[in-house]
Amino acid sequence: PRMGEFNPQNLSNTAWAFATAGVDAARFFGAIAAAARPRLGDFTPQELANTAWAFATAGVDAVRLFGAIAEAARPRLGEFKPQELTNTAWAFATADVDAP
Repeated sequence: PRMGEFNPQNLSNTAWAFATAGVDAARFFGAIAAAARPRLGDFTPQELANTAWAFATAGVDAVRLFGAIAEAARPRLGEFKPQELTNTAWAFATADVDAP
């Protein structure tokens, strides 16, 4: 399927897999970010955390994505499990991105 057809879990898991494997795929991560940004409100806290973690781990410059993740996460912080909060905070710190 095309990236636009991926659901939030598919997008998050794909980013996680590529980051975990250490694949240098900046253009691919860009496509994931473009597909994910408009739909971040549909992501679960785990999917938001995993996506942020993946982009930080891969070292991909994705300031706009991180800003959108922060906006999507802010009203739902009470839904995040401690590990999800920790991973998200780690991702923002590692990517050197300030939450808006």
